[in-house]
Amino acid sequence: MRDVAIIGAGMTKFGRSPGDLMEIMAEASLRAIKHANVEKEEFDALYVSNMMAGETSHQTAVASSLADRIALVPAAADRVENGPASGGSAIKNAFLAVASGYHDLVLVTGGEKMTTADTDVVTDLVATMTHPTAEYIHGVTLPAMGGMLTRLYMERYGLTEKHLAMVAVKNHANALKNPYAHIQRACTIEGAMSSGVIADPLRLYYVCPISDGAASLVLCPLEKAKKYTDKPVRIAGFGQATDVQALQERDDPTVLKSVRIAAQRAFKMAGVTPDDIDVVELHDAFEILEIAESEDIGFFEKGKGHLAVEKGTTALDGDLPINPSGGLKARGHAVGATGVAQVVELVWQLRGEAGERQVKEPKRALSCNFGGFGNNTVIHIFERGW
Repeated sequence: MRDVAIIGAGMTKFGRSPGDLMEIMAEASLRAIKHANVEKEEFDALYVSNMMAGETSHQTAVASSLADRIALVPAAADRVENGPASGGSAIKNAFLAVASGYHDLVLVTGGEKMTTADTDVVTDLVATMTHPTAEYIHGVTLPAMGGMLTRLYMERYGLTEKHLAMVAVKNHANALKNPYAHIQRACTIEGAMSSGVIADPLRLYYVCPISDGAASLVLCPLEKAKKYTDKPVRIAGFGQATDVQALQERDDPTVLKSVRIAAQRAFKMAGVTPDDIDVVELHDAFEILEIAESEDIGFFEKGKGHLAVEKGTTALDGDLPINPSGGLKARGHAVGATGVAQVVELVWQLRGEAGERQVKEPKRALSCNFGGFGNNTVIHIFERGW
């Protein structure tokens, strides 16, 4: 396979957008194309990651619509839907298309318009990812699953609510330095721990918001990247894995098996270890997930992730900065866009373009895009290509 590079990245501000789905996806796409210094006529294909356009925007076939909207016709266009892991799957598909030699220039755009629907409607749509007969019909929601995982961690590993608050404070502080973040508001330990309960013991400040937003990347062969940029970011490896759908059927619900296996596959493909990673974007839809994912990827021993947070290891100036963007918690979680937005942040970090939240001289980065409640996880590893 050919080496593949990311040569352009762009996104919109996450939050409550005045534009419709096509408008925000077009905005992110055009920003990435401009960042890549390419001509629109050169594109071979477009992959659009989106989870619920039909339900919240009353629009389907969004990939072909976007191709027309930003004048990429007759480029090939596909919509990729893999729940909240849609973005990671779209990047993987684009990577394989370029690595195989079939396409030379590909655009990946993730987008979601979620605020058009009421919170209870969005909560129900997201809950349809759960097992239809073992979980969904009994009223199980994703926040409920997050609450149960948190309770298990507290009982087994000594995690306290204060550790969740520490993660929230960190990610809110990072988002204050991110002009694209949904929530740009300082958070304190006391404020987080006194916020309303969403799914005990998860409170408002331990759960991500419902967001609109879009993010976009431009991919090409690494050998051709220097035609467009002096700072290509190489996709060094990826891994993807699934787990059984019903949590009650898992051997140990505290182990995110799909995360663990996807990480092992990504590290093997990239030829590196967790110690080689300098900056990370994790899928913290609930703050317990940042801690659990950091362990199952291999950064910390199982049951010790919360101690790393306590020591400041995962802070912006720590040994392993996690979620410099503010994460899903504060940057926002526009589900179909999330996996792409994670990578946009890491591209900016590796190129030294992250502004006030810039991590000191990172050489390698990792993203974890988590679908369902660990039913389907996509992990990518990136490195400087210059």
